[in-house]
Amino acid sequence: MTKGERISTFAGQFAAEDGLHPCYRGFFACFNEQRYYEAHDVLEHLWLGGRDENHLFFKGLIQVAGAYVHLQKQFLRPAHPKDGRRLRPAARLFRLGMENLAGYLPRHMRLDVGALHRLCARMADEIVESEFRVNPWRPENAPALFLER
Repeated sequence: MTKGERISTFAGQFAAEDGLHPCYRGFFACFNEQRYYEAHDVLEHLWLGGRDENHLFFKGLIQVAGAYVHLQKQFLRPAHPKDGRRLRPAARLFRLGMENLAGYLPRHMRLDVGALHRLCARMADEIVESEFRVNPWRPENAPALFLER
């Protein structure tokens, strides 16, 4: 089974509701389970499918998930030669994600983009202010993203 087939199978468990693609819904399920790499992959599967009005929105969400991949890996192995140096790329991805999400403020596709934008700014600022020494992410305080009704 290819990666694309695995992602399609996974996303198939999420009903397309209100016109929202199952991969979009799968992104939130993975993100909220702290499976950031999988969240990145499942949304990237949709993002690579074409360029429409949501292209930069999906790109921004993918970048945010990527930032959390870096934070999670750094948290788990802070002394590792590679994983210990992941705070700088995390901050950079938060900023890139914010840039790509900015055009969709304050809400888009049932997501409070403004709240996510503020979260990304806070995380990036905390990292930068610590001079890339303190990881603000912890499993017990990991953020969750929810679609509004």
